[in-house]
Amino acid sequence: MKDTYIFSIETSCDETSCSIIKNGNTDVATVTATQIDIHKKFGGVVPEIASRNHTKVITMVFEECLKKANMSFNDIDAIAVTYGPGLNGALLVGIEAAKALSFSTGKPLIPVNHMAGHIYANKFSGEFKFPLLALVVSGGHTEIIYMDREYSFKKVGGTLDDSVGEAYDKVARVIGIPYPGGPLMDKMAQVGNHSYDLPIPKDDNTYDFSFSGIKSAVINLVHNEKQRGRIINKEDLATSFQETVIGILVKKTKRAIKEYGVKQLLVAGGVSANSGLRKELEKACKELDVELLKPEIRYCTDNAAMIGAAGYYAYKRGDRAGFELNPEPGLDLDKEGVYSE
Repeated sequence: MKDTYIFSIETSCDETSCSIIKNGNTDVATVTATQIDIHKKFGGVVPEIASRNHTKVITMVFEECLKKANMSFNDIDAIAVTYGPGLNGALLVGIEAAKALSFSTGKPLIPVNHMAGHIYANKFSGEFKFPLLALVVSGGHTEIIYMDREYSFKKVGGTLDDSVGEAYDKVARVIGIPYPGGPLMDKMAQVGNHSYDLPIPKDDNTYDFSFSGIKSAVINLVHNEKQRGRIINKEDLATSFQETVIGILVKKTKRAIKEYGVKQLLVAGGVSANSGLRKELEKACKELDVELLKPEIRYCTDNAAMIGAAGYYAYKRGDRAGFELNPEPGLDLDKEGVYSE
């Protein structure tokens, strides 16, 4: 069987990334230009600055990726690009570049949902076993997704307000941890003690989440302690926050595993790199005799390899986009396949 090579592009936020992926599970080459140091001084991503920097480096990233793979567009079968969700201007840079490449090379243009990409980052770790659940945890999303076949997504539950990654970054900022706060919070949580009493967020019988309450509780706690002249133990607060948040994520995921009778659990998104979450999910899956598939750390944050993996399956099922393709910043995973022909 002939190998299929997908040239993939990811610019949904502040990473300019390009990959060449073979057969949906082999990373031939990936090149990523990060903007973390640029946005660090602002305490978060500034959309217009992100867009400008994508424009500056995107062609160089393409050239370096092709050179790294020792390939040309003659070897490529299709061009996949993230079209949502994400920052409108950032998405636009990647989409317009993908259109230009598709037009000039004659290769089909494949639209990919960014969250489908995060799920398919697990293809570099192993094969999917259906039916399965995916716990998607990132800076913009917290969802439980049911899949009964390849590239089919049913949302079981999701956050009603802040995502878990957003809550991490906001809490980190409140207690004086620099951006990006999530990874540093995770490290601090490994050495602290659970000494602060925080409310368990949305501890109910649904599969929905809500993290705005615990975020507000931390803000109020820090403010009140300062008013009393007390010093916050940052490590203990990081531990208390992380264990409370992970506790509800794992509790609801375990219940969903039992209800849906799945064979496998995937964890996906930037927060899937969190060591505390990985450890608790491993324990839960061992207890329930369900396989846990988790992406390599390098595929947890935004990257084009995951877009190429998802793009391969989108290409195989016939997804195609015309040159009218535009960014969809609020794209839902349930809308997947809107550009199928």
